[in-house]
Amino acid sequence: MGQFTIYNDFPGDFTFVSNYFLDTCMPQANGEFVKVYLYLLRNASGISSSLQLSSIADIFNCTENDVLRALKYWDKAGILDLFLDERGSLTGVRLKSPESFSSPAPKETDTENLTGNPAAASAAASSIPKSGIASAEKITTTALSPSKIKELQTRDEVVQMLFVAEQYLGKTLSPTEINKLLYFYEELHFSADLMEYLIEYCVSKGSRSIRYIETVALAWAEQKITTVEQAKAETNTYNRNYFSILRAFGIKGRNPVDEEIRYMNLWLNEYGFTLDIISVACSRTVLATGQPNFAYADSILRSWKKQGVQHVSDIEKLDKDRRQTKTSSSSAAPRSKASVSKNKFNNFHQRAYDVSELEKQLLNK
Repeated sequence: MGQFTIYNDFPGDFTFVSNYFLDTCMPQANGEFVKVYLYLLRNASGISSSLQLSSIADIFNCTENDVLRALKYWDKAGILDLFLDERGSLTGVRLKSPESFSSPAPKETDTENLTGNPAAASAAASSIPKSGIASAEKITTTALSPSKIKELQTRDEVVQMLFVAEQYLGKTLSPTEINKLLYFYEELHFSADLMEYLIEYCVSKGSRSIRYIETVALAWAEQKITTVEQAKAETNTYNRNYFSILRAFGIKGRNPVDEEIRYMNLWLNEYGFTLDIISVACSRTVLATGQPNFAYADSILRSWKKQGVQHVSDIEKLDKDRRQTKTSSSSAAPRSKASVSKNKFNNFHQRAYDVSELEKQLLNK
């Protein structure tokens, strides 16, 4: 249970880490995920070898589910393939060569690919077309292959776009930044004009961070924005929304930072909450913590999302139900007996005497 076979496409018997992985894949990945991938590389020094999920978990002092999460992350990133049996248990991992990074991986519903020979599955995987962004539940950035990047950089429009980006950002672009910008251009189908406005807009907000640019780009893609005019209309709306939320927290006189924007996009887009609901969560956060705490507000909103909140009246109903439940629990609880003084005299059994009877007995003597 938990044992699987690991394969690789690498020539020779050595641990091979590509510069592409180091420059493009590693910077945006969780550090624990990176360690799991490097451990797989080390143990796939031959054509194939067997590993146990439990042994990897023991080495990194984590759980088997943590290891599986790392494997699924790299599978989604396109640098390895996972093979599962009919019960969904992991049976194999194939590490791809750098030339095939970001190639579509076999779908988990494809039983033949997942349970058959890994080499055959790999060949079949190459014929699976890349799905469009419209079919994705949530758009994320994945790395383009080195060959695709080279091909794109031969286009005059792309060369001009990257030059403009360097002028706005005031520096030479790193391989990671080039990859992400080209991904927006190629996979999100942003025109050169829209790319220029994207960077101009982010710089105008005081951020030259590629993470900030990526956050805005993915938000536009999810909103199906394809023109500069649409982007301008959306940014005006989002600016109002962002600053309304900051005011609800009591924050004034500054722009939102990357992490705050990530939370606000989550509340507005994924949770689908209106500003009045978000404002209630912000107010309750400040009352509970004494400060603007986006993580605390997210826990409130995530709970409301699970409970089906769509209007402020739904929140009021939840509050009312909670109060009624609390009142019912208090009235149903048994009343405690009157407390007895715990001084040293009450530690002994108390006797009851009839004073009149005692007086008669004394008189008759």
